[in-house]
Amino acid sequence: MGSVKDLRVIEPAARDSRGKGLFSFSDRYSVFDWGEMPQHIEGKGAALCMVGAYFFERMKEMDISSHYRGLEEDGEIKTLARLNSPSNVMEVDLVRVLKPPFERGSYDYSLYKKEKTNFLLPLEIIYRNALPEGSSVFSRIEEGSLKPADIGFDQIPAPGTVIESPLVDVSTKLESKDRYMDWDEAQEISDLSDDMIEKVKSLILKANDLISAEVSRLKLVNVDGKLEFALDEKGRIIVVDVTGTPDECRFVYKSLNGISVSKEIMRKFYRKTSWYRDVKKASAGGEKEWKKLVSNQPPDVPQELMETVSWVYKSFCNSLTGRSFFDVPAFEEVIERLESFRV
Repeated sequence: MGSVKDLRVIEPAARDSRGKGLFSFSDRYSVFDWGEMPQHIEGKGAALCMVGAYFFERMKEMDISSHYRGLEEDGEIKTLARLNSPSNVMEVDLVRVLKPPFERGSYDYSLYKKEKTNFLLPLEIIYRNALPEGSSVFSRIEEGSLKPADIGFDQIPAPGTVIESPLVDVSTKLESKDRYMDWDEAQEISDLSDDMIEKVKSLILKANDLISAEVSRLKLVNVDGKLEFALDEKGRIIVVDVTGTPDECRFVYKSLNGISVSKEIMRKFYRKTSWYRDVKKASAGGEKEWKKLVSNQPPDVPQELMETVSWVYKSFCNSLTGRSFFDVPAFEEVIERLESFRV
């Protein structure tokens, strides 16, 4: 399916009916749209799978519909509370993925004007509660694709600015590289009605509130995160993929200046490398095959840092769910060790 999850289709989706499949969350990871990185983070897959299940089950309590069905253990599909050991396999409903063709230098989204049910929306929806240093908002302002007024500011906000009302941002989902756009274009390419666009925005704000409240128990600040949506067989909006994990969200410990507890740990390490500079230059041109322009490969992350990042995922899962699925130090102890790397 992708660089970090595998999909086994049990029943394929059709236009008028959901399918059924199994997500297998791997220990692979990806940064900067590169795809699978050379090293793996031990235990990450199971930790993310169970954190995702935790938030899906909480969203169900809030009447937010999703494609989540349960977690697999010993051939049985269970709720998180019934698990006896870590699981990296999640059963989900499947919808169709309709990929826009790339023709004459651009993507053709006209197929979405003909489809009304049971497909993945070609959008990635992002909530932002703050603008930390390194936020894509600043690079977009610098390159001119975003103006401060577009996000409610009279001038360029300073790094570390907390946004009074969460900003809801949107990018493409099915292009070779995620591309930010305004909501008018998002509505045009997805062919959603005004009411459905407002529904998407409402759902992501509810999810934001839920995630923020839950991770605050771990002394974490929910800086930003993303969700994906689909239309089900009756044309209703549902949450798909997974959310609330350190890969889908940017969490920091105690304050905006605190240590990152998210995939941002790995991004910060790589931003100091020549490989990242090559990736940034190659991808800036918008070429579909931009990866071929990068001559070198990602360097290895030091093993001690890799082990600590593994503990971050596993201790986060333990603390959030209230279950000792993994034999690792307490979350605060792991954060102290992570801080020693100064990433």
